[in-house]
Amino acid sequence: MEKSKGRIQDKVAIVTGGASGIGAETAALFAREGGKVIVADINEKLGAEVVERITKAGGIAHFLRADMGKMADIKAMIDFAVTTYDRLDVLVNNAAIESSKPEVDTSEEEYDAIMNVNVKGVFFATKFAVPVMIKNGGGSIINLSSVYGLIGSQGYAAYHASKGAVRLLTKSTAIAHARKGIRANSIHPGAIDTPLLRKTINSMPDPVAAEAAFINGQPAGYLGHPIEIAYGCLFLASDESKFVMGTELVIDGGMVAN
Repeated sequence: MEKSKGRIQDKVAIVTGGASGIGAETAALFAREGGKVIVADINEKLGAEVVERITKAGGIAHFLRADMGKMADIKAMIDFAVTTYDRLDVLVNNAAIESSKPEVDTSEEEYDAIMNVNVKGVFFATKFAVPVMIKNGGGSIINLSSVYGLIGSQGYAAYHASKGAVRLLTKSTAIAHARKGIRANSIHPGAIDTPLLRKTINSMPDPVAAEAAFINGQPAGYLGHPIEIAYGCLFLASDESKFVMGTELVIDGGMVAN
């Protein structure tokens, strides 16, 4: 009996921030579903571990060191996909940094760092990916925004600004390139148990209370798991979502509805 094909069989996918958290789970899931995955991250050790986990399980993956705040790295990332596979079908713009500070406590350097990775990285990865996707008949661009790209909260001012920008950039991309076979959508996770969130929680004066606050803010009553976001990415990467364009996929345990 012939083995059934995966949901993104033979599609070439880049996952930025792929060395940990949501990115690592997305890369592993894509590989299990037949994708050829490029794991892009600044953390070479963790990135190599993700690739090793994928290849040991029979998947196809490569690691590429890429700083999403640097134009040269962003272009080199897209060029790597073309050089290695002669195509790019899926781009997951997941890499991000954050700060819990309000505007009055945020320095120019902190603001610029967040906007460079969270917005500039998405913008220019899209810029370089779109022509490649058009040449190969289309593709899917999946931008990781946040519930904080939809609603406000105390603090996180620069992070809010960056994720709101990602949300509307996604819509612009979708409208501009829909007739060329390219779909662009944003995903808006709630509080997900990732190293990034743990770093934020542990930086608070009372980490236990901080974690409880994140949990209580979600009607589901628990911190989300990276795999729950990864499945959303898989849907948007697959042909199952071919009529989904320029929209927000909210995966937040009911946080926005609360």
